[in-house]
Amino acid sequence: MPEKAPRKKLSPDTQHADEPQDVPHALIKLIEDEGLKVGDRLPPELELVRRLGFGRSTIRETLKTWESMGVVSRNKGAGTRLTAEIARNTLRMALTITHEAESLLRMQQVRRPLEIEAVRIATRLATPDQRRIINARAAELIAVYEAGEDWRPADHRFHKAVHEATGNSLFEQIIEQILKCFHGIYETPFGKPHLGQATIPLHRPLADAIIAGDEDKAAEITARIIDMVCEETQGIAEEHNG
Repeated sequence: MPEKAPRKKLSPDTQHADEPQDVPHALIKLIEDEGLKVGDRLPPELELVRRLGFGRSTIRETLKTWESMGVVSRNKGAGTRLTAEIARNTLRMALTITHEAESLLRMQQVRRPLEIEAVRIATRLATPDQRRIINARAAELIAVYEAGEDWRPADHRFHKAVHEATGNSLFEQIIEQILKCFHGIYETPFGKPHLGQATIPLHRPLADAIIAGDEDKAAEITARIIDMVCEETQGIAEEHNG
């Protein structure tokens, strides 16, 4: 059965205060609205898809995370039952933060080798014109970052220039799909629209390494950028959960 596409989120200016923005929030709201208690059974997955408007795989991922946290138990015969109270705000935050962290870390785990390989190929194959574009995109990114403005569009343009320099459009397409898969559920991970900001200064030496043809250095910096995002993610999760 084909999955429904994730609901299109409203902007912060138009979103109703009670409108859940992601699967964990939507499930928590449903449980609270239904008055479900420990031992009660949640609706079946297909009913949750229909009622919440999210894809079955994203709902299942949330339930698996909750199961690992001891919040629900899942059994083919008995369905999914609550094993912990989740109405309190402190636990609500822990549930959503933990799920976002696990999702982001899994996404980065898949993205990491693709980005490193893309940078290696771009370093080897980029034409002089493509190296000039990468240099210009890096300069733009650093300028926007140092001005204190929203650097995310410039960051996207920088990585797009790197991907284009590989000569293989699949790198950009696959990495974009991975990012959309996560950001289609979480518009601002942990409420932080600029997660990974500490990595931006590293993009200048990354561009320099690509332009100079230093493949190993470019790969090393790319790995460090992704590792820093993972470390920041892990730190936020530990801070909220413990």
